[in-house]
Amino acid sequence: MTELPSCPNCGSNYVYQDRDKFVCPECAHEWGESEQPELYVVKDSNGKVLSSGDNVTVIRDLKVKGSSSSIKVGTKVKNIRVLDAEHIVDDHNIDCRIDGFGAIKLKGSVVKKA
Repeated sequence: MTELPSCPNCGSNYVYQDRDKFVCPECAHEWGESEQPELYVVKDSNGKVLSSGDNVTVIRDLKVKGSSSSIKVGTKVKNIRVLDAEHIVDDHNIDCRIDGFGAIKLKGSVVKKA
């Protein structure tokens, strides 16, 4: 029995095969066997590869648009989500939630893997 690939859209492992297509029940993404997803790698400031679910630390102060406060050096961010190539906005390739700020997007160059 062959192992099924993870969903290229959301990364889910609950993929099933329906005839000649793979289907993700979590995000309803469908793709064929011949369609190989683009490999998009996000690296931190030290060059380590980041993946969804990792914990990272902010390496410099970050100003937040629309807020008078900023994210300080050393702020720990738990359970990040690495965005795929089609969801990246202005090089912000990490989606996360920071206590006191809420949901926010960060660049891989301003964090290091914890």
